[in-house]
Amino acid sequence: MNTYEHHVQLNLAETCVDPFTLHEFLTLAREEDFFEKIAGKKLTYGFIEGSQDLRKRIAELYDDANPDNVLVTRGAIDANFLVFYSLVEAGDTVISVFPSYQQLYSIPKSFGANVKLLKLRKENQWLPDLKELGRLIDEKTKLIVINNPHNPTGSLIKTRLLKKICTIAEDSEAFLLCDESYRGLYVRPEDSTPSAADLSKKAIVTGSLSKSFSLAGLRLGWINANQEIRDDCMLHRDYTTISCNMITDALASLAFKHSSRILKRNLNIIRTNHRILSQWVDDEPLIEWIPPIAGSTAFLHYNLPIPSMDFCVHLIREQGVFLVPGTCFEMEKYLRISYGCKTKIVEEGLSRISTFLRQSPTGH
Repeated sequence: MNTYEHHVQLNLAETCVDPFTLHEFLTLAREEDFFEKIAGKKLTYGFIEGSQDLRKRIAELYDDANPDNVLVTRGAIDANFLVFYSLVEAGDTVISVFPSYQQLYSIPKSFGANVKLLKLRKENQWLPDLKELGRLIDEKTKLIVINNPHNPTGSLIKTRLLKKICTIAEDSEAFLLCDESYRGLYVRPEDSTPSAADLSKKAIVTGSLSKSFSLAGLRLGWINANQEIRDDCMLHRDYTTISCNMITDALASLAFKHSSRILKRNLNIIRTNHRILSQWVDDEPLIEWIPPIAGSTAFLHYNLPIPSMDFCVHLIREQGVFLVPGTCFEMEKYLRISYGCKTKIVEEGLSRISTFLRQSPTGH
């Protein structure tokens, strides 16, 4: 991402739903004079745990949470790190779904944990296999880590399966860490799924304004956990970032105040682009997939005899289109594509990918 994302014509690798400009966001919130209102504030440290107003609004995302369960962090990446930093010790077993966001298995490994990968498979719709999960659990299991909705495949662990995973964690006396960064982005309204935090006291969930709120530039996320875990994470955060900044906190509160309008905008983008992408996959004989159910990403399998890194580099050079190679997830012959960007970018990007496929020596 760092190498290519700022030097391509069409970015179909970015996972956020079409990010707001600052002007667009403040206009949607009808707060164009926001910075004038806060111009008199001293630029001191922000609230260590997040302001009361912001934590209250985050707690309202869940059925059974209050502000004391919430710790505001610098993005979900900070939230996940703090959970690992606070809970994982050398020799602990951590079970993580795979493929997934690399942080979810590499960070606990760096802390000396025995990380076991719960491999998601295409033939199982990219969902966790409960029998395999049971085989991976041992007496030292501290954490089971999932990502729901899932990056990169767009799969969704729905209520029934999620409850069973929660029960397995409870029975093994392990915590369940559920990264819910894409929560709220459902292709079909009827697939809406509760947070793991509303199903189990052993669940620790993390979230972010980056994906479903289109505000990645604020770098704001959170942890929702029982107060003991929350306080332990806050104590460990004294050795990293201490707090988020006060301006971000205020903008985040504003985002939650208008969350229904933001989500309506973003669901329209996701659902429109999902239809376009689905039709394109149906029409491309060299591409196949398990259609994503939630989130803003899909995992495409391609039938060409070239490595995914070569595929993506040549696609950038020849067509100016940016995808993420499957090798980044240790899954060859796959490509991660995002369909959260502007519709015209999705349409033009898919057209150029088709041209690239046809020009390939073994294309159609």
